This record gives sequence, structure tokens and C-alpha cells, in this order.
Amino acid sequence: MEAPLYNQIGAEVGKIELPDAMFGADWNSALVKQVVDAERANRRRTVAHTKIRGEVRGGGKKPWKQKGTGRARHGSSRSPIWKGGGTTFGPRTERIFEKKINKKMKRGALFAVLSAKVREQEGLFLDALKLESPKTRYVAAMLNSFPQALGKSIAYISGGNKEIERSARNIANLEVLRANELNVLDLMQKKYIFIPKDALEVMKKTFLRNT
Repeated sequence: MEAPLYNQIGAEVGKIELPDAMFGADWNSALVKQVVDAERANRRRTVAHTKIRGEVRGGGKKPWKQKGTGRARHGSSRSPIWKGGGTTFGPRTERIFEKKINKKMKRGALFAVLSAKVREQEGLFLDALKLESPKTRYVAAMLNSFPQALGKSIAYISGGNKEIERSARNIANLEVLRANELNVLDLMQKKYIFIPKDALEVMKKTFLRNT
């Protein structure tokens, strides 16, 4: 299949041949949702942490003697049933949210998302992006050449050009993604994606090796 090829000032300069396996896949909402949920879970940080009775400060002394007081037996004032005591069954940082998704499913969901972006004309292919110097304004000028993407959430897929990655860091709504590290969650969170030819070659080598 073919897609329009643009230069960095927004003019169409020809066509680019795209691999059908990567950009001609059918949409599979169930698969995409499963992979997105797994990637969100794998990024989740466990923050909430409650203390059990052995971690609460104090409570080393037995509140009163075992017998003869007429009161219930207690060994520590930090028991979970006491005010100021430990917490029973509270959230702990040891909890693991990670979900396993095999490579074939990840790749299938990634191809489905990339294909949907191209069909909806939200995937824009560039012949190259050459900066006079590593300055943010040059990347911003390129983005301004594509009015349909202005104000939208954008991902620029880099083939490994560190100057472009540094120059794009201060631009709002723009995130630079490495071509060999693409994932479904980041692409789904962006409206438009810019893919230069060098990044496309890296994507082919990375994701089409075993197809």
C-alpha cells in the first residue's frame, strides 16, 4: 500500500510504499484494549502502603497484666483493633499489578493501531527532518506546516536522531518516541503521528523480523 510523503514544510513530494503487514491490518478492539490495559498495569507504581502492627511505632509494653484486672487480654497497644494500631489487609507496596502479554499480541495490537492511524489520515510520513541546528524553533516550524495537527496531541517517531529528540522536548503536546520502542499505549494517547523514512526503516527491522 502507498501513503503520501511530505517534506518538512508540509508539501507533498511523492508517495511512500508501506508494508501491508504493518499498515494494512484490520482493527481489533478487543486485542487493543487487552494490550493497553496490560501496558497501563505494567507502568503502574505502587504508592499506597499501610503499616502492620509490627511496623507501627510504640506498643512494646504490655498494656496491663494478663490476669486479675477484669479486662480483656492484650499484648500490645498497637493491635489492629486499637486506635493507633496497625492496619489489617491494607494496601502494601509489595502488590504486583504486572500483566503478561506475549509478543505476538503486542505486535498485532501495534499494527492495528498504526493501520488505523493511516486509514484515518492521522499518520503523516516525512521524507526527512533536517535541522540547521538543534533548536526547538525548527521542530516547531515543521509542526506549524501541518495545520491539521495544530493543538492536537502529537507523537514524532524518531529513528534515533538525538538532536531532534533534544530539540522537541520543550514543545507542548509533542512527544518523541523511539522507533524500536513503539508501544500501543503511547500511540493511542496521541492524535497524530509523524513518521520519517529513517524511522520507518527501523520499525520494519524491529517489528517485521519474524513475520
